[in-house]
Amino acid sequence: MRRQLEQWLSRELGQTVEVADLRRTSFGFSRENWVFTATWSGESRDLIARRDPVGSVLDTDRRVEAAVLDAVARTDVPSPIVRWADPEGRWLGRPALVMDLARGECDSFVLNGERSLERRVAIAHRLYDQLASIHLLDWENLGLGVELEDPGSEAALAAVDHWESELRRVQLDPEPELTYVLAWLRAEAPTNARTTLVHGDFKAGNVLLLDDDVTVVLDWETAHLGDPHEDLGWVTNPLRAGEHRIAGSWEPQDLLDRWSESTGWTVDQSSVHWWRVLANVKLSVIVLTGSMAFVDDRLDRIHQTPVPLYRMLLDQIGA
Repeated sequence: MRRQLEQWLSRELGQTVEVADLRRTSFGFSRENWVFTATWSGESRDLIARRDPVGSVLDTDRRVEAAVLDAVARTDVPSPIVRWADPEGRWLGRPALVMDLARGECDSFVLNGERSLERRVAIAHRLYDQLASIHLLDWENLGLGVELEDPGSEAALAAVDHWESELRRVQLDPEPELTYVLAWLRAEAPTNARTTLVHGDFKAGNVLLLDDDVTVVLDWETAHLGDPHEDLGWVTNPLRAGEHRIAGSWEPQDLLDRWSESTGWTVDQSSVHWWRVLANVKLSVIVLTGSMAFVDDRLDRIHQTPVPLYRMLLDQIGA
């Protein structure tokens, strides 16, 4: 890996690059993370390479991710700085991005951690103000319409099409519960008043904090154009309450009110509910993708059929 990185970066820079202190920080559910120090022209930089694993719970495109990050880097939304992209996997054997290593603390449950209640609520405000900032980006002027498809007012149906296609690609069993819920989603699909950039996996565990401030928003691999209510459904999903809520002080309605105040847009509560259901279909398909990768001997983590998610989905639609 060190030799491959040195060859890649040396080719990109047209000079010799030395890589040191290379280590894998985590196995990751969707990407491998390798941090290292690269030295060229007498200076050292701390970098991170994110490489596709052999098997994953998500199949996404590094070319699209790099395009999104390049666009967001031209805005005030703090995001990883991509130095080089290899979407074909020429240099590291699999698709990869090399980015500057951002500083900060990553804590999925910071809103229910050891900080005082006042500090945790303030962090919640900063977190979801960043989500509003993502939705307010002028994606057309940023050129994102070149790489990302605009679903127009039918973002909900486009999402159902996508996740049903992913389900059919990875399912090992009939999964009648998901078929039933997908039919409900199609019948009840809302239209959206506007198209925005959607992060797709916004959560406390996908940001870095420094002195309680958000220093960078991470993991843009599922970013796409769609209905901003999609992200609102994701962050108010009761399944993720430990990550997004502070009981009695930061409830889903507080989050939605803050987002509405920040964006100037009205929240459609029925759309939020619809997208909460879609969020749990998405999570179910992600688990089933992991199951298929395990059966194919491409992933060493066992993923069981997500029966508790199915129960929640049926309760959500009143079945």
